[in-house]
Amino acid sequence: MPTLSLYNKNGDQVDEIEVRDDFFAVPLKRGALHQTAVVQAARKRQGNASSKDRSEVRGGGSKPWPQKGTGRARHGSTRSPLWAGGGVTFGPQPRDFDPKVPKKVRRLALKSALSDKVREDKLILVEDYAIDAPKTRQMAELLAKLKVSGGALIVIDQPDDNVIKAARNLPRVKTVLARQLNVLDLLTYNFIVMNKAALQQVEEVFGG
Repeated sequence: MPTLSLYNKNGDQVDEIEVRDDFFAVPLKRGALHQTAVVQAARKRQGNASSKDRSEVRGGGSKPWPQKGTGRARHGSTRSPLWAGGGVTFGPQPRDFDPKVPKKVRRLALKSALSDKVREDKLILVEDYAIDAPKTRQMAELLAKLKVSGGALIVIDQPDDNVIKAARNLPRVKTVLARQLNVLDLLTYNFIVMNKAALQQVEEVFGG
């Protein structure tokens, strides 16, 4: 079984934790990762862009001038897309950006992303965050001792205001609950930092 180094708040290794090989030693599945990440990003779109076509624009009921005899081009309505103030041709309409991805594919993508972080030594396991006050300095010092750079996803097992508030002002740092871990965040942030309790929760919730 693969093992992860467990660090304390000072950045010193204190133990080795065995983790599931069917969860943290999965080959890289680019197709599943791409499909899941694209769908997750699409779901963030509101899909409420709207425009009116010529039948929905107010007015334009009468023919602007006779069909023949004026020497001008024939028109049937001032609400034609050719006219200023007319409708829009093939304009955007409200739509639902909620494509479906099979649950097995989502789980495979998550395991693949976590396994890739383990292979790159970018999944850092800590005993406890030991943030006793909502101070950005404390979180910055912890990440520095863990040698985390280039962005970090802080995974916690339960809501902790001190950790959340200490991390929210740091650039490229995000806090997420273990049960809300997702592929897009794993691909976005360079390092993943989670406490021991969060690791157990991830295995329980997503292990299958």
